[in-house]
Amino acid sequence: MNMLQIAWKNIRQNPATSVLGILLTAFGTGILCVLLLTSHQIEEQLDNNSRGIDLVVGAKGSPIQLILSSIYHMDNPTGNISLAEAQKLAANPMVKLAVPLSLGDNFRGHRIVGTDSTFLQLYDLKLADGRLWEDDFEAVIGAEVARKHGLKIGDTIYGAHGLSSEGHTHDEHPYTITGILASGHRVVDRLIISNLASVWRMHGDPGDSPASEHDGEIHDHHDHDHDLAGVEEHEHHHGEAHDHDHPPVDRPADEPQLVKSMLGDIGSGEREITSMLIQYSNPAAIGMFPRLVNQHSSMQAASPALESARLFSLLGIGIDSLQVLAYVIMLMAALSVFISLYNALKSRKYDLAIMRALGASQAKLFGIVIAEGILLTFVGAVAGIAIGHLALYLIGASTGSTATFLEAFALLPQEAVLVIIGVAIGFVAAVIPAVKAYKTSISATLAGN
Repeated sequence: MNMLQIAWKNIRQNPATSVLGILLTAFGTGILCVLLLTSHQIEEQLDNNSRGIDLVVGAKGSPIQLILSSIYHMDNPTGNISLAEAQKLAANPMVKLAVPLSLGDNFRGHRIVGTDSTFLQLYDLKLADGRLWEDDFEAVIGAEVARKHGLKIGDTIYGAHGLSSEGHTHDEHPYTITGILASGHRVVDRLIISNLASVWRMHGDPGDSPASEHDGEIHDHHDHDHDLAGVEEHEHHHGEAHDHDHPPVDRPADEPQLVKSMLGDIGSGEREITSMLIQYSNPAAIGMFPRLVNQHSSMQAASPALESARLFSLLGIGIDSLQVLAYVIMLMAALSVFISLYNALKSRKYDLAIMRALGASQAKLFGIVIAEGILLTFVGAVAGIAIGHLALYLIGASTGSTATFLEAFALLPQEAVLVIIGVAIGFVAAVIPAVKAYKTSISATLAGN
């Protein structure tokens, strides 16, 4: 019988203390596993969903709220901005790509986003099935939306007012699904995408569709000498898009085609969008463009890189606190294993002496005790990783929110480190009892001394 078998039999002889050591190790490892998974995946999602987006322009308010609502779709928008001002930004030579967003409705918690085909270019999206929208109230849905609700091409869905699934349902304007996006493991998988006109008409705008023969064409703005410093300031409302008593917006004949696609037929009033995602044409815009937006327009500019770093630093405070708790629990597990092994030696000292008398070496007795400590914490660490993944799954299932984008059963290489930490704790906790077993005196023990 080898050392591991003997060690396992010894563990089974003390079930109460052994289970306590395993549970403490499992809870500590489980907390560390949840923190590892959430911090790694949140940071990865922050990077993936903001990649290619240099700036977000929207109504004045909280920059983090603007980023969360426009890129991660996890918060309410800060308000609406004038489409006339947005088109001036899109025409600036420092802008390579300008993607308009209009929010306001949802389908069972999945946000309906009014935009144009530049949205697909920005995120490098591909269709898994069907086609893009060609008319108002046609929509392309993300892979997660299709999977979760069993939707297919040709199905119709009804949007609910606001960003909560309990809002008033717009029964008068159903969306027809014309396409399903390929899964990219990003927030886009949980969105429903249509054109701007659909969102405007859904909220009482009688104007014509902005979709035109130019919709879907992407053009650079480098050949147009527009300066953001000339943007005219005006008042705007922060809420849903509605009609306004303003004269029609005149559009110059040499206006960029992307801007025309955004504007379409303005009609009798000035329209609004929620925000605009900007991609710079050159690195010099990093320092200049946000300042121009904030100082010379009624809008605000928020950098995804800066705000995401701020957001993650705020999350890091809570993560660090929970890590301290997890390490305290792991220390308690080490003490439990130590006490368990130390007390077990008292009841097994005659067994150890007999084993020595039968030919077992001191090194073998030392190894048996070390193996007991390692087995206890190894089983606890493996169980803790399983508990961590299960806990993350239950958290996601209980919230039922489309904002929950964590993959509960994704395995990370760093989880092997948690097992190594558990084994190391078991080894350290077993060293003193193992040394005591190593120094067991055959004659003294059998003589009852």
